[in-house]
This record gives sequence, structure tokens and C-alpha cells, in this order.
Amino acid sequence: MQGIGAGISTVLARHGAHVVLTDISDKVAETAGRINEDGGSASSKIIDVTNPDQVTEAFKEISEEHGRVDILVNNAGIYPRKKLVEMDESYMQLMFNINIFGTFRCSKAVLPSMMERKYGKIINMSSVTGPMVGAPVGGQTAYGATKAAVIGFTKALALETAQYGINVNTILPGYIHSPSAFGLRGSEDDGDAEKAMREFGYKIPMGRQGSPQDIGNLVLFLASDESSYLTGSEIVIDGGNILQEEYSGPYRPK
Repeated sequence: MQGIGAGISTVLARHGAHVVLTDISDKVAETAGRINEDGGSASSKIIDVTNPDQVTEAFKEISEEHGRVDILVNNAGIYPRKKLVEMDESYMQLMFNINIFGTFRCSKAVLPSMMERKYGKIINMSSVTGPMVGAPVGGQTAYGATKAAVIGFTKALALETAQYGINVNTILPGYIHSPSAFGLRGSEDDGDAEKAMREFGYKIPMGRQGSPQDIGNLVLFLASDESSYLTGSEIVIDGGNILQEEYSGPYRPK
């Protein structure tokens, strides 16, 4: 686990949560290990969100080991690019299987206990891409469709569960500086990808790309009781990028 997932987990652990990190890769244990080394409390499990039985069994084990799940952050997702005329149905199905059905499966796994206890926080990860914006280079029809679906899922589930004291909200990140984005926005071949990513950030009104910790801080608020009257909301966190009708940068810090 890296990027946004690691940022969220680190922030929640720093504020007292025991976090169970899940990923399809066994590298998730390394992230959990770093959190523990820094004084937090973390464990990890391998979960493939495209496997319903594996999701059900994993959350059963988590509940048995830790008593309950109070907070669910649905962050699993992929975002490869491919033009619509170049993709087959299996490509679109894979995107939906991970980005939206994964959210559905994990939410379904934790909801019965949350409804019984009349308490729970579900935070879904959408994107500004699809619901609000698209890239001129294209290739985002599948990804954008899944992220729009996450918003619809969030609003409907929020309404279903509001009277059980459960808050369901969704976050719409813009450009976030993470290793997985280097090949998309920076360049891994020019010898200075960090510089390229920094230069890319000057296109954004706040003069930088967001950080995984920025997302973690927003998740912290949505996971806390300070957000108890907030449900069904979609919150954009993009440094003001979608506000500009025309680009007038570079936006360098004053």
C-alpha cells in the first residue's frame, strides 16, 4: 500500500485508531510495519476486492480479532487509461469490479454490525475525474464512469443508513502527488521525476499537488464525531483546480 492509502492509514493511526490495512499486494505489511515503528497501531491483511468470499471472510476475521469495525475507508481502485474505441468489455468490467463492486462488497461486509450498534463511518473514494472533469487526452471513460458511480452509491447508501446513526460520505481528490502518478504527470525517464511533479503542481491555483496526508486529514474529519451531522456529501479536495475556467498559471507560491 502506498500513496493515498498509506497517507490515510498513517493519519488515522497517529490519532489513536488501530488501522487494518488491506491490499492485494503483500507489500501492505511493510506499510503497517512502518506505522507501528512510528508509534501507531496497525495490522494488515491481503484482500482481493474482486473476490466476494475473500472479502466476507477477511472482514469476519477482522471483527473477531478487534471486536468491531467502526470506520471503513473504501480506497481500493485502479486508473489505467484507454480510449473507448480501443477497449473491450472485459476492460470496463474490471474497472467496475474493483472501483465500484469492491466498494459495494466491503460496505456490505461491515454494515450489519454497524446497523446493530447504530454507529459507523463509511468513507468512499471517488474523484473529480468523471463526475466533474476529464482530461483532454482522453482515455478516462471507464475510470470516470466508476467514480461517478461511487457518488451515486454513496448518496443512496447514506439515505438507507442515516437513521441507524451511520455516516456515509465520499471524497473527490484532484491531483495527488504519489509514486503511482509519476508516470502520468512527471517523467520517470528524465532523471528528475520529483522536479517534473513539482512543476506540474504549478498548474494548480494553490501551487502544488495534494499530498496523501491532505487526504488523510479529510478522512480523519469524516471518521470523527465532529462530522456526525454530515452524510451523503461529496467533498472536493483539489487545491482549487476545478475552479479555473481558463488556466492563467503558473501558480507559484507568493
